[in-house]
Amino acid sequence: MTDSQAPLKPVREPGQPILDRLAFEQFTAAHRRELKLHCYRMMGSLHEADDLVQDTLLRAWRARSEFDGRGSVRGWLYTIATNSCLNALKARSRANRILQQPERPASHGMATGGPAAEVTWLEPYPDAELPGRADGEPGPEARYETREAVQLAFVAAIQDLPPRQRAALLLSDVLGWSAVETAGLLGGSTVSINSALQRARITLAARYPQGRPIHRSKPNPDEGLLLERYMRAWEAANLDSLIELLREDATYRMPPWQEWYRGRAAIRSFLETIWGNFSGFRTVAIGANAQPAVGVYSRSQNDPAWRAHSLHVIEPAEGGIAALTIYVPPLGPSLFAAFGLPSS
Repeated sequence: MTDSQAPLKPVREPGQPILDRLAFEQFTAAHRRELKLHCYRMMGSLHEADDLVQDTLLRAWRARSEFDGRGSVRGWLYTIATNSCLNALKARSRANRILQQPERPASHGMATGGPAAEVTWLEPYPDAELPGRADGEPGPEARYETREAVQLAFVAAIQDLPPRQRAALLLSDVLGWSAVETAGLLGGSTVSINSALQRARITLAARYPQGRPIHRSKPNPDEGLLLERYMRAWEAANLDSLIELLREDATYRMPPWQEWYRGRAAIRSFLETIWGNFSGFRTVAIGANAQPAVGVYSRSQNDPAWRAHSLHVIEPAEGGIAALTIYVPPLGPSLFAAFGLPSS
């Protein structure tokens, strides 16, 4: 019996009246975090995930009399959440969220133009919002560890999947549901679900694991030292120290700008020019997508106040930092509140 099949205490016992609002919230509160993470993986957006969790719980409350207690509260809520995400994706006017334009080559020199407002960018996810072990462990069918399945590289890769394939892969390969359970949620036969899974895995294999980060079930103590050195380099505006932390083939992305850079030399050349626009940086350690992350504040000669500037998500690897995703203005400062950071 898998976790999604395991019977939990139902919202109402057979023959008993429907529970009141407070009791209902107690039943659903235990699953709020994992539902939000599921919606984030489906949508690629922290803000949309917040809205969809609220929508899920509202729908569950309205449909509480339909839950007969034969399944689990968890499975019932995932059914509602997944269908809410699929409906939202169907209604979405823009393309899937991305970290960088897939056809755009690495840049050389300074960025030109302005932020790409027409692009829907993949947003980071606060570690403080990640579910704990008590929220439910993946079932035996899972192919990915929980920490890996929230990292930016993974979430970015699955955004390329059609919505139904994305849902099937998340339910089966991330949550560990069986094909029978997944078919029960998404509708259709187990044959159609297995076919969707096969296509999803083939597509994912073309984008991942080529960019697959080193993943561990627990944080690596060395990552703490790496993060500390990274923060010191920014605060001291020490470009040599920062570049030393990077692998030779490191990449540097900066949503919402479309330009991105590959290699120490290109990253160094870009930062040499950019850092000249500021008179100082301050940093705050955070966690995003189960990766080391930093909130950076800046000030300039014309404005001595420290103001939210950018949110940095670091991808550690053997030999140094493999990728930096730096959410810069105007997107970066708008994300600070979600990570519990003040704007100044």
